[in-house]
Amino acid sequence: MPDRAKVMGALCLCALAYILSEMIKPHFLEDFNFGYFTYVNMVLGVLVGWIFMGKRAGFGIVPAINNGITGVVTLVIIAVAIQSVNEMLRLAMRHRFDGAFEAVLEIIPIGLDYLVLISTVPFWGTALVGGILAGLVIEAVWLRWR
Repeated sequence: MPDRAKVMGALCLCALAYILSEMIKPHFLEDFNFGYFTYVNMVLGVLVGWIFMGKRAGFGIVPAINNGITGVVTLVIIAVAIQSVNEMLRLAMRHRFDGAFEAVLEIIPIGLDYLVLISTVPFWGTALVGGILAGLVIEAVWLRWR
């Protein structure tokens, strides 16, 4: 059932996903083709904000902060997983793997490489502060418009 907290969660995490996606781009190689990278992450932000964060509003300030941190960590994990599968499919189309099982197993090292690549203080600082602010905004919206 849609309510204002879910909509605000979707909007907040969509904006945060855009900011974090743009922060990540300079860390990749210069000729890296991003394609729909930012848009996919923004859609994931909308889904995580709607599904995970919106329904957890209304329990107080500390749970709102926990909700924001949990939401942004969930967003990063899901986004890294999706982008790792995308990279595996790109490499598989170039016949870099001997079989399907080897290709599926390669998702984990690709995801770990991405996590190491994005693990910087500015990224995680922005993610945590943005997640906390998103949780507090969702809580405020829930309290204001029940």
